Amino acid sequence: MSEISIKSTNSPSILKFELENHITKGKNFEYKNIDETKNSPLASKLFYLPFVKTVYISANFIAIEKFSIVEWEDVQNEVAQQIKNFIEDGGVILIEDENPTKKIPITVYAETTPNPSVQKFVCNKLLTNTLLECKNIDDTIASPLAKELFKFSFVKEIFFDENYISITKYEIADWNEITLELRTFIKEYIENGNVVIDESLITKTVVHTKQQDEYFDKLDTTSQQIINILEEYIKPAVQSDGGNIMFESFDADSKKVKVILQGACSGCPSSTFTLKNGIENMLRQMLNDNDLMVEAINA
Repeated sequence: MSEISIKSTNSPSILKFELENHITKGKNFEYKNIDETKNSPLASKLFYLPFVKTVYISANFIAIEKFSIVEWEDVQNEVAQQIKNFIEDGGVILIEDENPTKKIPITVYAETTPNPSVQKFVCNKLLTNTLLECKNIDDTIASPLAKELFKFSFVKEIFFDENYISITKYEIADWNEITLELRTFIKEYIENGNVVIDESLITKTVVHTKQQDEYFDKLDTTSQQIINILEEYIKPAVQSDGGNIMFESFDADSKKVKVILQGACSGCPSSTFTLKNGIENMLRQMLNDNDLMVEAINA
């Protein structure tokens, strides 16, 4: 057996111990205590270490969350060696269901976007009717898939809309090295019938409220016209790039239109150019008002 690689994560309390081969068949396991480890002899053994708080097993790694009584630098090599010895001695990592739920065959492919930090993963089935943006793991109450994706140390933000997932990475990672891993994980996760998004749990934020018809009906005529232009002419192109654009407000005195950019469009280096030379010019032309200005509040 090859050496186990030790990898840090976004959380200083969680460390990943990676193997060369996959451990699970597209499933993810989380153990909070030794009583939950009936199907994982390895996790059971790890809980005998007094500093182990949670054990995660997924894809090709075992991730461990520790209590604050120790520092990882003091114990990580010992833990890696224990895992290595356990496997080499014939220990069983997981006992998976011999009669798993029948897989749902799907296709997932990756697309580049104008934002070099964002990759778009497109599925051949509808994932959600309500867009969802997760800036961090605290935003994943409605999406078990997003929660699992944030366990990858290079995942910074996640955006869901219709049949695709836009993932923003940290600069330290290279898409050439992580795209296949993410695509495979997403494909296997969905094929095994796991929940992607529970739309009933999506918080009715201000952003979501502004998508409702009753909100639209209360707006002035110009604001309604701007929304219709964004929805009909601009949003389809933005969605094809893995992002989303939403109307935020219109000030009749300053002639300023504020929009919200999400997914691949948020923070994109080319978004300013797109706003000024595409969206702004289109609104000016279609509304016959050359004084209109467009501003993104989170670009």
